[in-house]
Amino acid sequence: MRFITLVLKNPFRSRARSLLAITGIAIGIATIVTLGVITEGLKTSTEDTLKAGGADFTIVESNVSDMFFSKIDEEYVDRVRNVSGVEDAVGILMAVQPLDDNPYFVLIGIDPAKINMSQIKITEGRTLQDPDADEVIMGKVASENHGKKVGDTIKIKNREYRVVGIFESGDMQQDSGAFISLKKLQRIEDKEGKLTMIYVKMTRNSAVEDVTDRIEKRYSDLTTIASLEDLQSVDQGLQTIDTATWAISLLAIIIGGIGVINTMIMSVFERTREIGVLKAVGWRDRRILAMILGESVVLTAIAGAAGSVLGVAAIQVLLALGMKGFIEPVYSPEIFMRAFAVAFTVGILGGLYPAYRASRLAPTEALRYE
Repeated sequence: MRFITLVLKNPFRSRARSLLAITGIAIGIATIVTLGVITEGLKTSTEDTLKAGGADFTIVESNVSDMFFSKIDEEYVDRVRNVSGVEDAVGILMAVQPLDDNPYFVLIGIDPAKINMSQIKITEGRTLQDPDADEVIMGKVASENHGKKVGDTIKIKNREYRVVGIFESGDMQQDSGAFISLKKLQRIEDKEGKLTMIYVKMTRNSAVEDVTDRIEKRYSDLTTIASLEDLQSVDQGLQTIDTATWAISLLAIIIGGIGVINTMIMSVFERTREIGVLKAVGWRDRRILAMILGESVVLTAIAGAAGSVLGVAAIQVLLALGMKGFIEPVYSPEIFMRAFAVAFTVGILGGLYPAYRASRLAPTEALRYE
């Protein structure tokens, strides 16, 4: 029998044991993939939101655990407008409220007089006009998901709001939500005079670094975000998810490694006589070592593939449960490369000791083994 055939067939002599090992590793890999996809999606959708309306940069409160927990005093909007290099600024309040069967419906509060800064495109109806009116404009995706059109109403906290327009922006988070008067959303959220962020447009020929430095030096309780790198350094929520992903990767290596070691040691134990025969007919220690390591890697490669599929399935379940529109999954190659890197690490580390033990068996003792 060819060497490669042995490597592919031997791990499944005890199917139940191999299946348990594969399942344990696959769950860890699935968690890595799921968290990775969610993290990348959050980064992408948040960056799109920060750049909404062609804003040159965004201002949030300093020292917040999550950017969307930011609470900026509304008076800062006028102060920022007066900073050299700033053409205009608009305050934004973001909130999540349940709507129909969607528990994560995004509401964006903005001054109707400044809604042109959002650069949304009204496709039906009109834009917001009266800051005191009970009205909203819905994103195209939201209107389709909830079956709403111009003239219909939506209920937020037991109050009816009339849909006066449908818009498109190109930002999934915005298109899956609705714009509402800033004053109205502040009352809904009980955040009178508070903002989540401030969008800033600069004058022509101004340098982003210069303007952001002026603002941060003048107002130490504010932080400017002009790039994804800035976002990641400010938003501890994203940092936490990233850390959790790496921690789970390490946990998957430890737990998966233990499972592989157990499976491969039992396999070596049960095949002691067979290994003795292979050594007696001329197999060298390194060939035995390579065979056991290869079997271990085969197990974890299957677990990596199964875990990746399971992770993608978990994302689809989350979307079906109402996360669609709140996060847009991003399936980057790096996520799956990391998952398979973890799987192969588990395979190699988990197979090292059993492989070494098998390679050190004395042929005469192995042949006498019953």
